[in-house]
Amino acid sequence: MSHSNASAAELLVQHIDLITDLEPQSGVLDLACGYGRNGLFLASHNVKVIFADNNMAALDVVSATLNERRWPGECWPVDLEDGSGPLNTHCFDAVIVFNYLHRPLFDALRAAIRPGGLIVYETFTVAQASLGRPSNPDYLLQPGELVQHFPGWEVLHEFEGEEGKSGKPTRAIASLIARKPRTG
Repeated sequence: MSHSNASAAELLVQHIDLITDLEPQSGVLDLACGYGRNGLFLASHNVKVIFADNNMAALDVVSATLNERRWPGECWPVDLEDGSGPLNTHCFDAVIVFNYLHRPLFDALRAAIRPGGLIVYETFTVAQASLGRPSNPDYLLQPGELVQHFPGWEVLHEFEGEEGKSGKPTRAIASLIARKPRTG
């Protein structure tokens, strides 16, 4: 399994400096990381990453990659939807979330990022249903919804729309990078 820059989300590759410029304190949480393509990209830039997912087989692959390459990071098996995950007990320099939406986590997500830290979030919008999977509205953002979950945060990057190749949309997404206020 390759973990080159090409496999990481374009949003993360384009904005890597925002994360590497953070003064590291507690690391970056890769929430619902799956096989960790985005977190491994950060780890390859010497960023400590905590990989959290409920897929043990995927975490085993991530752990083996971290050990083999001697990259900073650790794997936490968690059920994010039962309320017992790392968001309730830890504070992070940044949290990255890709292609995952569980609305009840937003309060804990905001609280788990240290003042001055970042959220990097990208997932599908309701327009995705007309393009393919996922199509369940429980897992699709409404127009303008993502940024509304981070009121008062400094928006560093925001996008909502369709992406694709050769002018043909293949996915409808919303993405956000925002900095938590340092005070208040």
